[in-house]
Amino acid sequence: MIDQFLADQQDAASVEKVYTRLVDLLTTGEEVLYIAVQKKPLVNLFPDCVALTNKRVLFFTPANLGLSIKFIDFVWKDILDVHTKEEIIGAVFTVKTTNGAEMGVDYLPKVQARKLYQYAQERKEAEREARRLRELEEKRAASGSVLIDNPSPVPTPQAAPVSEPLVVKEEQPKPDELTEKLKKLKMLFDNSLISQEEYNQKKLELLSEL
Repeated sequence: MIDQFLADQQDAASVEKVYTRLVDLLTTGEEVLYIAVQKKPLVNLFPDCVALTNKRVLFFTPANLGLSIKFIDFVWKDILDVHTKEEIIGAVFTVKTTNGAEMGVDYLPKVQARKLYQYAQERKEAEREARRLRELEEKRAASGSVLIDNPSPVPTPQAAPVSEPLVVKEEQPKPDELTEKLKKLKMLFDNSLISQEEYNQKKLELLSEL
């Protein structure tokens, strides 16, 4: 069952322990996307782990000499930014939240840190799109309430709110175009045609267009 989380040479015992704990924490519709395991250069008996689901990020830390495991989690809508920094030995994966909290794990194998970053960016993009759709729905609801609250006036002044759905339809192609650009950029990175730094910089430039 945990084989899918061992593709990048994660420590099997650590993944099994984290996954067993995760199963008890998952909510309805929540799925585990990736598990990364810390690998310290000398002693690696009780490594920290990072797990990503489609709803949140969870950081696991062994306690009591590995007999128990503590965790802290952040839901995607509260995460402001994710960051990966590659060092001489391993990499650091960090998340920052909207309220200023920051949590990270060091000495992650670089390939695992890159996968964490990739999955995290995809989830943040999905959350950003969901937030955009919610805002559009709120605007539609607001324009609809104007019509309900003013049934008797002359219909001419109320023609303006009707035009808002047309503006929404015109804006929709832009996210689709941006998504395609992001997919092409990711393909370049996955094929090692661009570096991590170039990938991050270009991706930030594309996301800033939202």
